[in-house]
Amino acid sequence: MIRFLQALLTGVFFTFIYDFFIFLGIFQNYIKKYDIDLYYNILFADHQNFFIFALFTLMLGAVIVYLDNIKVSIIIISTLFVLSLLPLVPSIGEETAKTLLMQKNTTLHVGKYTYSGDLYYNGRKEVYFFDKELNKILRFKKEDIKDEAYK
Repeated sequence: MIRFLQALLTGVFFTFIYDFFIFLGIFQNYIKKYDIDLYYNILFADHQNFFIFALFTLMLGAVIVYLDNIKVSIIIISTLFVLSLLPLVPSIGEETAKTLLMQKNTTLHVGKYTYSGDLYYNGRKEVYFFDKELNKILRFKKEDIKDEAYK
């Protein structure tokens, strides 16, 4: 039982470290680039997938605590660490963020106006939308949007 608890806590620790760097890359190369008014903590908390986090926690804990081959453990941990650092590269971080956060070719109804473009970020209280006609990022409060999908 103690060994299982040790594996669980170790897995949580390493998964948090990997997540930190992934979301740091997204924050630096997407959120800041497009001037989205958002704190890192909110980004990290709102887009955390519990099932993926739990899967990596169990997997990493098992690899570190239960796997007897140290070389294989180090290779797995190091490979995952390098992969978690990849979003710090600007082009990779931006593409990762676009995959996770952006919705392409959407239509947004705000008041009596209709906007067509890409939804850059759907936040807690605001939506950041790139209008293709205006060639500009627009910021809308969620209460002003008529579309239920974005509220």
